Amino acid sequence: MFKEYITLLPHLKQYKYRYIAGILCLIAVDAGQVLIPRYLKATIDTIVGGSFQLGDIVQPLVIMVLLALLISVGRFFWRYFITIASRRIEAEMRDRLFSHILMMSGGFFRKNTTGDLMARATNDISTIRQATGMGFVSLVDGVFMTAMILVAMFANNAAVAAWIIIPLPLITALILLFGKIVGKMFKRIQDIYGRLSNIAQESLAGVRVVKSFVKEHYFFEKFEVSNTEYKNAIMDLVKTFGFFFPFITFLSGLSTVLLILFGGNAVIHNRMTPGSIIAMLSYLEMLVWPMMSAGFTVNIVQRGAASLKRINEILGTEPEIQESTRQTAQKPRGDIEIRDLDYRYPGSDTLSLKHISVKIPEASMLGILGKVGSGKSTILKMLPRMLDAGEGHVFIGGIDSCLFSLKELRALFGMVPQESFLFSESIRDNILFSAREISDERFDEVVRIAGLDRDLHLFPNGWNTIVGERGITLSGGQKQRIALARALVIDPPVLLLDDALSAVDAETEERILSALLRERRGKTTVIVSHRISTLRNADRIIVLDGGEIVQSGTHEMLMAEQEGFYARIAALQQLEQESCAACEDAGLKEEAIDG
Repeated sequence: MFKEYITLLPHLKQYKYRYIAGILCLIAVDAGQVLIPRYLKATIDTIVGGSFQLGDIVQPLVIMVLLALLISVGRFFWRYFITIASRRIEAEMRDRLFSHILMMSGGFFRKNTTGDLMARATNDISTIRQATGMGFVSLVDGVFMTAMILVAMFANNAAVAAWIIIPLPLITALILLFGKIVGKMFKRIQDIYGRLSNIAQESLAGVRVVKSFVKEHYFFEKFEVSNTEYKNAIMDLVKTFGFFFPFITFLSGLSTVLLILFGGNAVIHNRMTPGSIIAMLSYLEMLVWPMMSAGFTVNIVQRGAASLKRINEILGTEPEIQESTRQTAQKPRGDIEIRDLDYRYPGSDTLSLKHISVKIPEASMLGILGKVGSGKSTILKMLPRMLDAGEGHVFIGGIDSCLFSLKELRALFGMVPQESFLFSESIRDNILFSAREISDERFDEVVRIAGLDRDLHLFPNGWNTIVGERGITLSGGQKQRIALARALVIDPPVLLLDDALSAVDAETEERILSALLRERRGKTTVIVSHRISTLRNADRIIVLDGGEIVQSGTHEMLMAEQEGFYARIAALQQLEQESCAACEDAGLKEEAIDG
């Protein structure tokens, strides 16, 4: 259990002085509490004696008031030192976890759902904070308080103290058993909570799909089942607590019965004073808290260990794509070349890319055409090492891309993926995501190139219109064009377009491409598209099938290969355009006749 807490050692070391100060304050509080019954005993024995003056009891009463004041001040300061330290550790752990997650490669996110990661970053981190805060306090308090009370009780009357602590070993055994049970139950609760969070996240993120297929009831039932499972797991833990704490109180009550029995007998035989009985009773009442706190401590420590294990699973996962230990000092620049590249996705038995070799001269444009699943997107992801090709396959300026730092390598590229992701911000903020300091003139130029200027009147608040989560308020074409503008803003040396204009109409696409060709003159561009009209301007085009390059050349060369895939697709698209044009002409004639 405690091995999981090794992860926290750097944080605990950083705040060691706060914890030391908190412990000292805590010990002072415990000492004050243990001393009060001692003065209470002296006061009661004085009163029971009968012949006393008021001044005889004033002094112990004043001392008890001062001790109570010391306890109050001490409680304030141990909370000040330890609680603040635990809150800071919580914030640092959450920062550390989030930073680590951002470093992970794509494979990590295929294995871990968003909902589960959110549960770990919120619920689990909060549990760790409780372990480093109140868990630590109850552990230290329980140890010192128990030790001080036992010493005071045996100093008062060793024979009676020996009888009344008989139930304590049983309480200790129950606490150890309780800790093991709680640890397993809490691990189950956290796992269920992660699944529940994931169902909620997916349902809300895909709410448009849910509504379009009228699946609200299905997802509600799915959430309800998981929520019920979570409730039942929580209730199992509550029932365990419901049995444990009353039973501990019962065993503590047995100690009171033993005190009255044996302590009363000792008073009858003048081996104890009435004040000693009252003091022993006070000690027993105080001893209930350490006993209860032991269970509380075990609970929090077990829960913290379970949460830390889940956090350590993430922190212990290394990114699949690692920085090279022998990095070059040169900046990535120049021709891009892929040499004899094979690639298989983790868990797959088939190669996604087979013997891919292609050269992309600097300031040229490469077009890529292929069937669905032929490896087009995979090639694009290889260039900025979003997928790792390994050494000896991708070269930039004659230098292996693995020798560049990931930050410098990826800064070379601007990428527009197939699925355009927008943040829940304004259109302007999404476009200026990676380049906040551009001029208004450059901003206007970029939105014009991306074909967004014609849509400005459709946005209620202009460029300051909030797009909603994942751009839910926009059309597919608008999202693609915003993503394109976002990539163009940084003016990347290499622009990667992964079917980035698939959701726009042919006329808009033609206008964007014309402006894009002028913008990208003298810069490297790689375009994946299923439209021949998009690819025809490329300096070189490759055609993929089954992960292999089956055709390569210019538009004219590929069109000359009449039996080739490229020429067949071009013919089909030409036929489609002619059919659409004929339909439009027929519609116009029909309107004229009706008129």
